[in-house]
Amino acid sequence: MRIISGKFKGKKINYNNLQNVRPTTDRTKESLFNILNQHFVFEEINALDLFSGSGNISYELASRGVRKITSVEKNIKCVKFIHDFSKTLDIKLNIINSTTLKFLYITKLKFDLIIADPPYSHTKEKIQDLIDLIFRKKILKKNGILIIEHHKKNIFRNYKHLFDTRTYGTNSLSFFK
Repeated sequence: MRIISGKFKGKKINYNNLQNVRPTTDRTKESLFNILNQHFVFEEINALDLFSGSGNISYELASRGVRKITSVEKNIKCVKFIHDFSKTLDIKLNIINSTTLKFLYITKLKFDLIIADPPYSHTKEKIQDLIDLIFRKKILKKNGILIIEHHKKNIFRNYKHLFDTRTYGTNSLSFFK
């Protein structure tokens, strides 16, 4: 795995010691950020990376100039990895060791961009609950975008906030605002 673009372009992320981590593939990540380039000036936004895992998305955001990034991950080994790797990049991340739902219930923060990559074992209903909570608590700022990476079998057609879905192999990205 590597950082695709920006200040840290080409930097390898060696996450091999982390179990049960499924980082966003380079192909999916590149497509995602090509889409986001059309919506944001990265230096002007704050972002939330839910189910951070190896921190792959957080590093890509930082590489492209996002200065305010919150990474939420429940696995303490992943949290330590994110902390250590962010130090090697000399970036400051707000790293939270918590379940995503617990964080979302207690946070008072608002974000321009939220990217969530829940485990593929999450049911469509659990993902919908996550989306509903984010919109109910108004965690996403006006004109903000929520992106959920999920298995392509979980289809969110006709969902009230959905505006786009892209599929790459077995991965899908669903965009909400």
